[in-house]
Parts: sequence; structure tokens; C-alpha cells
Amino acid sequence: MSEESGRSGDREVVRAAADALAALLAQCALKNQRAFGDLYQLTSSKLYGVALRILRRQDWAEEVLQECYVNIWNHAGDYAVAKSAPLTWMTSIVRNRCLDWLRRPQTEATGAEYDIAVEAWQDDAPGPMAQLVAASESAALARCLQQLEAKQRQSIMLAFFHGMSHSELAGHMKQPLGTVKTWVRRGLERLKGCLSGA
Repeated sequence: MSEESGRSGDREVVRAAADALAALLAQCALKNQRAFGDLYQLTSSKLYGVALRILRRQDWAEEVLQECYVNIWNHAGDYAVAKSAPLTWMTSIVRNRCLDWLRRPQTEATGAEYDIAVEAWQDDAPGPMAQLVAASESAALARCLQQLEAKQRQSIMLAFFHGMSHSELAGHMKQPLGTVKTWVRRGLERLKGCLSGA
């Protein structure tokens, strides 16, 4: 293989990767959580490296990266293929946020002062990474539910998301109690298998 054809093959791989990321960003603009999880998997290590090179502190890089992915999720619809490659667009978000971070006042509380500040700002709301994990788990559950037979899916949804007992399910679905119990049991077994493989 000639050097020229090797470079051409490399360009095709880069273009295919960029197209894949652009497609994921388009899905994120439609609030597709699975696409966002895939985008995170494909880009987070590179973007973390960018943040770490600029900030030179792991804790800051991790915090900035979380903020950046929330920003990417919220502004995915603003990405324009004609203006830049997807990774270039995301890298500029990370770089700009890192520079903003470095410009902020460098007053870090320590000791008792820090503990008071932490207590004042703590809340029970999940952070961006916890939200990302929850979204990823929700997407996996939705995917696995779609693979169930219709009656299994309906009985599980009514039982677990609407709090119906087996006897209420049987009445609602106009089916014998034993049949409904079987649907729930087999559906849960299939769900467990699907989720453990996800």
C-alpha cells in the first residue's frame, strides 16, 4: 500500500469518526439519552486530557468536564457541522470553560471555613455525573423493556411504575391471576438477563 493511499485511508477513518460524533450530537439535540451516553464514552477521555493539561489538577479537570458535558447536552442543537468538526466544537467548550475556571478568584477555603462552606452548599440533588449515570441506566432499562413481549412489558409497567398488585393486574388486564404472575416473573427474568448484559 502506498503512503498516499494510507493517508487517504486515515482521512476516511477520521471523517467517519467525525460523522458518527455529529450524528450523536444531533440525537443529543433531540434529548436522546442513549446517544449522550455513547457520546460521553467516545469523547470523555480526550476531553478530560484537554482539561487536565490546562488546569493541571485532577479535581478541577473532573469538575469542569462535568459542567462541560451538561453544557454539551443543553446546547447540542447549536452545533453546526459546516463550522467545525464535532470534537473541535466540544474541545473549544472545554478549553473556554477551563480558561474561565482559571480566571476565577483563587480563594480556596480550608479547615473549618471549608466545612461550613460545604455544608452551606450541599444539597441532595444528584450531580451531573450521577444524572448521566441515571440517564444511562434509564436508557438501558427502556431498551430492555422494548425487548419484552407486549403482555410482559405491560404487566411489569403497571406493577412497578403504577404500583398495581398481582390481583389488581389480573382485574385490569382481564386475565387469570396465575397468567399475570407468570408474565411478571418471566418478564423480570428477561429484564435481569438483558440488563446484566448491557
